[in-house]
Amino acid sequence: MARITGWVLTALMGALAFGGMTLRAAPAPPVGEGQAEVRLGGQDVEVFTYHPSGCAQPSILLVFHGSGRTAESYRDAARPLADKACLAIYAPLFDKDRFPNWRYQRGGVVQDGEVQPQEDWTAGMTDELIDWAQAQEGRPDAPSYLFGHSAGGQFLSRVAAYDPPAEARRIIIANPSTHVWPDTEEDAPYGFDGLGDDGTEEEMLRAYLSAPVTVFLGLDDTGDEDLVTTRTANRQGENRLDRGLNLFEAAREEARARGWPFNWRLVTAEGIGHEGGRMMRSPEMLEAMGLGMARAGD
Repeated sequence: MARITGWVLTALMGALAFGGMTLRAAPAPPVGEGQAEVRLGGQDVEVFTYHPSGCAQPSILLVFHGSGRTAESYRDAARPLADKACLAIYAPLFDKDRFPNWRYQRGGVVQDGEVQPQEDWTAGMTDELIDWAQAQEGRPDAPSYLFGHSAGGQFLSRVAAYDPPAEARRIIIANPSTHVWPDTEEDAPYGFDGLGDDGTEEEMLRAYLSAPVTVFLGLDDTGDEDLVTTRTANRQGENRLDRGLNLFEAAREEARARGWPFNWRLVTAEGIGHEGGRMMRSPEMLEAMGLGMARAGD
């Protein structure tokens, strides 16, 4: 289940079964880098971790990598943020063999035009990841934040739209190629059509607009490298910056028109393009998390 380290060996002695996931009653993890595995939906997922020093009760930041599937480098890029804001970093690896684009970027919701059973959606794994990370910290109420960049942002867009985790303080969607549009006429996984009857789709849309979403955009992310350019994607805008700005405005207008709660925020980072590490290290990252300049564990 886990790599053989002192922390994990101790944790294994207190393992508890929770649905398809293994929760471990672990002591406080050691300071520094680590690796472990968590069983999600019948599959082992490798997770790269980091714990800052001088922080007895860190909040949790789950970091979702881009299309390069470089979870370890995303963990490393988050270290300065973790040290500054008292955060325990957990960066899961969704490898391309088991989690191709439809299962990762698009959340496992639709394959070859067919909506998949909800219990098989990859988007639903985030609740389990939060529970597991909280168990690793020995704090089932540890505040938890989600950050996804590029492909990871596409994944978190589907998480926020289709299965938002109740315990996430903020879901930070950074510089993705595509979003879930706030529209019950647009087919999933780019909208809500096809996910149920009209009432079900409207309830999902309402939950999406009330979720604690941050649309986090680099103001220089206007290039087209690895940009999704399908007809559906192009309707969202010319580039990642335009698509994020257009999404936020459309979501805000939809909530206003329907008289629904709207809990999103828009945060932009000056002078940053399509660079996940720089986004996490930017001064605006704490604003995206809703923390200002406070340490998350304070």
